[in-house]
Amino acid sequence: MKNGKNVAVLALALSLAVAGAVQAEGGHAQGHKAKKGKAASQGTTTVHRSKGADGVTDRTVTGPKGKTQTIDRSRGSDGAVDSTVTGRKGGTTTVDRSKGADGLTDRVVTGPNGKTQTIDRSRGADGAIDATITGRNGGTTAVDRSRGADGLTDRVVTGPGGKTQTIDRSRGADSAIDSTITGRNGGTTTVDRSKGADGLTDRVVTGPGGKTQTIDRTRGADGAVDSTIVGRNGGTTSVDRSKGADGLTDRAVTGPGGKTQTIDRTRGADGVVDSTITGRNGGATSVDRSRNPDGTIDSTITRKAP
Repeated sequence: MKNGKNVAVLALALSLAVAGAVQAEGGHAQGHKAKKGKAASQGTTTVHRSKGADGVTDRTVTGPKGKTQTIDRSRGSDGAVDSTVTGRKGGTTTVDRSKGADGLTDRVVTGPNGKTQTIDRSRGADGAIDATITGRNGGTTAVDRSRGADGLTDRVVTGPGGKTQTIDRSRGADSAIDSTITGRNGGTTTVDRSKGADGLTDRVVTGPGGKTQTIDRTRGADGAVDSTIVGRNGGTTSVDRSKGADGLTDRAVTGPGGKTQTIDRTRGADGVVDSTITGRNGGATSVDRSRNPDGTIDSTITRKAP
């Protein structure tokens, strides 16, 4: 599990500073990405889901080498859902959620070594939700949200060392929402959004060093939305989406070097969507989904090297 600092802060940086790249590479049929310096695991991974009498879904993931990860979920008397996660090497992590009188859910995560991370949430007078996160090693991160007169929520994140990150949001004349993010060391990132005549929102992200990333979105004749992303160092990534007769959207992502990743989606007889992802270097990943009698969906993911 991520520590408190990562939970509160890193997600913000990722969602705002590199949201365009995520949009290009992500989605329901995202290709497998190996850890840095480590080859992607080849072979077949199966995901089996089952729904219990309380309506909560459990999951068992079996990897290419036969090792399993299990996630057992149960609903407490207050309606909050707890989880017990047993890893492929046997360690267990428990997630204990509890719902307070204000309807907010707190969480205690206990890792395999017994250390805990706690997340306590509270609602301010303006309705915005604050959080206090205590990490596994005792450091505390505070997330203070405040709602302005325009209804937008600003945020101040104060880490264990006392440094802060602030996110100020404002609404432009076209109703698009801009942001100014001041980092823990003082650098500022601005996110300038603008809405075009077709209703799509473009974005310009300017980092602390003055370099920009632009995301231009256009709607094709079939209604699918394409994107052109120009990176901070000038490289261009294009995302070309096309909608098939079955209503599913395929995608081709072409990076600055000219290599492409394609995602082809098809709908099976049971209505679930399968995918075939061909990577930039030729490797292929197939995702074959099937629906169980209880309504849950199993997946078989097969990865082949280039």
